Amino acid sequence: MTIDEVVQLLKASQATGLTTLQEMILRASWEGKTYTSIALEAHYGEERVRKVASNLWQLLSNFWQEPINKSNFRQTLENRSLSQTYQQLIQEFNRAATAISLEFPSGPVSLDSRFYIPRPPIEELAYAQIAERGSVVCIKASKKMGKSSLILRLLAHANNQGFRTVSLDFQQADSAVFANLDKFLRWLCANISRELQLEPKLNDYWDEEMGSKVSCSIYFQKYLLSTLESPLVLVLNEVDCVFEYPEIAGDFLPLVRSWHEQAKHIEIWQKLRLVLVYSTEIIVPLKLTQSPFNIGLPIKLLPFTKEQVQDLAQRHGLDWKDGNDAESLMAMVGGHPYLIRLALYHLMGKGGLERDLQQLLQQAPTEAGIYNEYLRRYLLKLREEPELAGAFYQVINATANMKIEPELAYKLQSLGLINLESDRYTPTCELYRLYFREQLTTTEDFSNARVEQLKKENQQLRVLSNLDELTQLANRHYFHTYLQIEWQRFAREHTTHTLREYMPISLILCDIDYFKIYNKIYGNSAGDECLRQIANTIKNCVKRPLGSSSFSYTKSTYSATNAIAISQMTDCNDENTVLVARYGGEEFAILAHADLTAAMSVAEHIREQVKALAIKCEYPGIGGLPAAVLTVSLGVASVIPTGETEPVTLVNAAEEALHQAKRQGRDRVSS
Repeated sequence: MTIDEVVQLLKASQATGLTTLQEMILRASWEGKTYTSIALEAHYGEERVRKVASNLWQLLSNFWQEPINKSNFRQTLENRSLSQTYQQLIQEFNRAATAISLEFPSGPVSLDSRFYIPRPPIEELAYAQIAERGSVVCIKASKKMGKSSLILRLLAHANNQGFRTVSLDFQQADSAVFANLDKFLRWLCANISRELQLEPKLNDYWDEEMGSKVSCSIYFQKYLLSTLESPLVLVLNEVDCVFEYPEIAGDFLPLVRSWHEQAKHIEIWQKLRLVLVYSTEIIVPLKLTQSPFNIGLPIKLLPFTKEQVQDLAQRHGLDWKDGNDAESLMAMVGGHPYLIRLALYHLMGKGGLERDLQQLLQQAPTEAGIYNEYLRRYLLKLREEPELAGAFYQVINATANMKIEPELAYKLQSLGLINLESDRYTPTCELYRLYFREQLTTTEDFSNARVEQLKKENQQLRVLSNLDELTQLANRHYFHTYLQIEWQRFAREHTTHTLREYMPISLILCDIDYFKIYNKIYGNSAGDECLRQIANTIKNCVKRPLGSSSFSYTKSTYSATNAIAISQMTDCNDENTVLVARYGGEEFAILAHADLTAAMSVAEHIREQVKALAIKCEYPGIGGLPAAVLTVSLGVASVIPTGETEPVTLVNAAEEALHQAKRQGRDRVSS
């Protein structure tokens, strides 16, 4: 048996299941850790850990009818196989649990999710590496292969070790950030400072004479690392975005490597633990001695194996132990984690496909299939880049070895659409071959009517790429794009004095109080429904006039390309617009052209209406809650955009106001 099987069996056989501490003790004891180290990692007293462990060994001894203790725990159970009775017990437990906690596969798999499939020894290797001074971890995988889920666990482990953590995603950087190396490095340092809740002091350390790279290194060494008492785990996500700017990448990547090398002889740099996350091989020409990707621990996330697919199916309550259904699904989608999870979700959910794998597979490569929206986003990307589409079309229809341009191959690999097998490129899975063989045609076949149709489809797909699937609001990426556009427009009008009066932009950040606890107690399904209700309530609140304090908006002019996105993701009429977005897991953002008084009034109305939903939230053993129903805290900020300020000014002010509302007791509005 594996430790996962031992834990699942105990959860299934015990009326009260296992507590988080009990599970931690079991897993840590399996790894041979001492009670002292377990207590430190779990943030419990050692006496408490020993007492819980003693009860555990008694429980295990009674269950297996033989003496089991910490020293013989693994030795006794590892070489045993699960009996058929125990397998059925676990399957029934998983089936019952799945009915309650079925999760739609969107974003990283949460830390407490039963649907995360470990990929030993990857997790343990990564944990061990970041414990090393001045270490580097390089994680490579194409889209939706599990990078974010692994990073989530790596950060949680680092936090449990008492490390400070910062995770930056280069996809969130505006294109203006990549204008030059100096601006890029200042953006990097400013964001790391903010994440560490340190005051950005770039001007104190930046020296034009020394140059950006030296200034950036000094800022890290003399300010960031020196201020911290514990090591810093810095995760740089989507490093591929930097590859697209060769001049910046050519300077930045060797700089990152130099930080690692300085740790060998400068103690302060040993505090820095770097994690670089990217999708494919770097195409920026660098010497081997300059690249940060050939040092430290390289991790490549591979597709799920048949055994891992069977494990995931079992966790969804499906009996796939004979392997036939797993093989059938993998014949269509390979071992792609997201595609596998989406199939299992629909096989157990309510969509007309309950346990009908054959129907799911028949529909998979068609517009009626469960993968249609996912595939159409790829289709948008390919149609925007005809050369890329042409190269992929050749790969799909190739009957022998063929060559394609390295840059096109790089892009297709980073998207996860092709694999390189020996010297031959092939589609990553049969699903891609079947779907895109029908959807892609050569450029010569496009008629004028077809081109117009594609333009409309592309506009619709752009909307999908900017929507949050659960709430159908704009997502965070769209919010930041929209804010940047509005900021630049108003700053320009402010400069040219074309506005009759200087109208500020107001931002309301709304956070659901204690939502993580709610999600844990009531389950993810209830949490999802709660998010949808509150999203609809916010939309209704911003539509409703509030007398003299109602929002006053200024009409914006956008290109035809954005017309659909604006109409679907903003509540608007001919006179005014307001954007409502899902800003984070349980956070919402409301952006409008309004003064602070109007924004505060709307925020208070949102707070009242959410509370009026009377969503029950009783948390046993937790005191000091604002109310017996779910509440929200809101932070409001208002700024007049100018050419000398940046949109981050408004966001930071709203975040600070939100933190103040929380500090003052939650269920309130602060500015």
